[in-house]
Amino acid sequence: MAAAVDRLLDEARAELGPRPGPDDLDRLVAEGALVVDTRPEAVRRAEGALPGAVVIERNVLEWRLGPDGDHRHPDAGDPGRVVVLVCNDGYASSLAAVALRRLGVPRATDLDGGYRAWAARRPVHAASTDRTRPGP
Repeated sequence: MAAAVDRLLDEARAELGPRPGPDDLDRLVAEGALVVDTRPEAVRRAEGALPGAVVIERNVLEWRLGPDGDHRHPDAGDPGRVVVLVCNDGYASSLAAVALRRLGVPRATDLDGGYRAWAARRPVHAASTDRTRPGP
């Protein structure tokens, strides 16, 4: 099973191409990227918040960021916008970024190393209130 998951992850990352690292995040935000923290609430509470990120947990990501979704997040209006997904370590977010690309978000990518790589380079902030709205 692990080999199949590893192969799936390798294929996803090959499709994504170069992924931004923690040191690229501030520049991408300044250029208009949407940063989305997909980590579960308990993890965000335990490990800290990603300042400026929109919180959309992984289980509703496609509904909230897909171009045609009825429950689309208000910050996801431009399907051509760079969307940087962030999970714990940069694994689940790679798979999610490919799913978003297939839904019509062509500039979806993910943060290489995830939140933990980002947090290793910066002071960690207390978890913030979720900024999501109800949906599927």
